[in-house]
Amino acid sequence: MTRVLLVDDERMVCAHLRAILSRAGDLEIVGEAYDGAEAVEAMVRLAPQVVLMDIRMPGVDGLTATEHAAVLPYPPKIIMLTTFDLDEYVVRALRAGAAGFVLKDTDPEDLIDIVRVAADGQAILSPVVIGRLVAAFAPGEPARRTARAAVAGLTERERDVLVCLGEGLSNAQIGARLFLSETTVKGYVSRMLAKLGCANRTQAALLAYDADLVSRS
Repeated sequence: MTRVLLVDDERMVCAHLRAILSRAGDLEIVGEAYDGAEAVEAMVRLAPQVVLMDIRMPGVDGLTATEHAAVLPYPPKIIMLTTFDLDEYVVRALRAGAAGFVLKDTDPEDLIDIVRVAADGQAILSPVVIGRLVAAFAPGEPARRTARAAVAGLTERERDVLVCLGEGLSNAQIGARLFLSETTVKGYVSRMLAKLGCANRTQAALLAYDADLVSRS
């Protein structure tokens, strides 16, 4: 069972999400929170594996809660809920460690699949979406220098894997391109994320764009 926490300041939204996700026999809704402060407390207390979190809430918003969650000993995979698919808040949340985002009017079956994908540690966002977001809210030169310095510590093979993540490839696709087994790819991804201090594949993909390893076009 995948443990899921729901976070939204509108209780009706939480009820709607609960009704959708409860259809899946492998997803367990372990709790609800109605602002970012409650969300962080619930993450510590309930240890969810996936959090569906509204990005804009009164008081402590989803962005701030994501930043706090990133330093937890076992941070959950956070999926941001938003009504705007091209939003600076979304980009900031992804850079802070959110695994991805979904629109609030996402098809119920798609939402269930997205939660499963997030729980499995796979990328939620397509490379087209990541590229569009990065192009719209490109980092300044200081951020680029920081990203280039971070990737400078990678081996050549780790850089190859990072480029593949930036392009949105799965482990199987990376293995096929680089002539590696999926198990070997998983090892490279884990070591690379640890070296870069990235919480997940999405954050690493954004870093690849910031370091100009992947084209924004």
